[in-house]
Amino acid sequence: MPALSFKKSLSPWFLPALLCLLVLVALVLWPLAALFHQSVLDPKTGAFSLHGFQTFFDSPRYVGAFFNTVMLGAVSTLGCLLLGAPLAYIVARYEFPGKTIVALLPLATIILPDIVVSQAWLMLLGNNGIARHALESIGIDLPSFYGWFGMTYTLILNDYTYVYIGMLAALKAIDGTIEEAAVNLGASNLRRALTVTLPVLAPALLVNAMIVFTLAVDNFSIPMILGGRVDVLSSLTYTTFLSEMGGNPTMQSVLAVVSVVLVGFVLFIQKRVVERKTYQMQQGRAPLAVRTKGLAAAALTAWAVLFVAFTMIPAVTVIVGAFTKASGPVMQYGTFTLENMERALRNAPEPILNSLMLASVAAVAGTCFATLTSYLIVKKRMWVVSTLDYVVMLPLAISGTVLGIALIHTYNSGMIILTGTWVIMAAAYFVRKVPFSIRSASASLYSIPDSIEEASINLGVSPIASFFKVVLPVMKPAILGAAILMWVTSLAEISATIVLYYGGMETMPIEMFRQIDAGYLARASAYGVILMFVILVPIYLAVRFLKLDLFSSR
Repeated sequence: MPALSFKKSLSPWFLPALLCLLVLVALVLWPLAALFHQSVLDPKTGAFSLHGFQTFFDSPRYVGAFFNTVMLGAVSTLGCLLLGAPLAYIVARYEFPGKTIVALLPLATIILPDIVVSQAWLMLLGNNGIARHALESIGIDLPSFYGWFGMTYTLILNDYTYVYIGMLAALKAIDGTIEEAAVNLGASNLRRALTVTLPVLAPALLVNAMIVFTLAVDNFSIPMILGGRVDVLSSLTYTTFLSEMGGNPTMQSVLAVVSVVLVGFVLFIQKRVVERKTYQMQQGRAPLAVRTKGLAAAALTAWAVLFVAFTMIPAVTVIVGAFTKASGPVMQYGTFTLENMERALRNAPEPILNSLMLASVAAVAGTCFATLTSYLIVKKRMWVVSTLDYVVMLPLAISGTVLGIALIHTYNSGMIILTGTWVIMAAAYFVRKVPFSIRSASASLYSIPDSIEEASINLGVSPIASFFKVVLPVMKPAILGAAILMWVTSLAEISATIVLYYGGMETMPIEMFRQIDAGYLARASAYGVILMFVILVPIYLAVRFLKLDLFSSR
């Protein structure tokens, strides 16, 4: 009788939730546990030892890489705040000619892969860059683009959009009557901004600052291509992985653990501070935008045009490079050729096909998983779902390189061997991108009343069947958005791929990285153009014909 009673009380969603949790245990928790375990083993005896961490703290190079990583994250975050927050304020509070363009075009920095942006600025400001030579011809000498200058410059221009989007949403959510009350009580515009607006925006500002910080700390391609002799944890973890390949992997595990702890600590601090600084207000109308006139309108419009042009520089540069003749590493600007594109499409199409295949597998698996998981998290209350809710966001604290190394440690031997197969690459894409897809899929669920599903169940339809017949059709736009988001971000993935790929399974970002490393920027540009094309076309079709808001969850 007790067993029968237990079966009756067991929710039909318990087993699906448990299955989702087991998938994350296999691909996230278990690899992380293996990584932490490997980091505390003695390299010679295999016994428990903190020798690896002692080596880390005793080595000036390792300690220097840690502080360089923190510094890179801090400087990039400050730059993104100084650029993104004022831009959001201007777009939210002012009306001026060209506002629509300047409001939307920053999203291009999210769409463009990091490696494409890195290559573009390298072609412009590198040792043989066009812009560098032009500036030198008029007596303006720039510092070397390899090192701090190149990394921070590129990261700021690449990531400020996250601050811009977050702050724009926060500014539009402010109840305008609060600011009007401050003005009616005699506060000046400056005092109102400092005592009313800024405190209300502080949680959103901090959240977006932490997002940018973690993105900078986890970024692989920009420090690897532009870092020069400056070591950071992401690039040093990879080079240590290469040097320890086939040997004892202690130091790569230690560096990976330090990276996870650093990001996890930042996310924990952000959560605690935001919880204490959160302000609640009645939903009201947002402050009306002020229409500018005369000189102010002209200045904002001119700034908007320059900003739009500057934002498009990386995409334009890569397109030009793809159709420019080159003799080895020497670009012959002013010439035109289809040789680079022909080589990529006809003579060496494997990276393109591999990228499309892996992105398709990750998108299909990730969308199905995200749809089910988001439904469980939003609509169901069970201990297994509460655990799933925490575990599913854990990949946000893990860089791609760390995840790749963790998967290798876990599935390089034993009963399940995945190393050296495309399956482990697709699994890494799945883990890396599925948290964003879950956020995208969850957006529509909060607006679906529980009564609709309950009515279906009361009419005799089972809970599982009600999900497919009632909930899933309403979620269709969000599911398509999650699928496209999964597709485009998987195509651009490089940090996990760089440690997981094997001969014959190079992807477009990997081939670009190899060509850039060899100095063949024209060949890399060809793959960059193809990569942008297969990313932008689905996004355009989704926005144009399906009316999807793909960036609401980013």
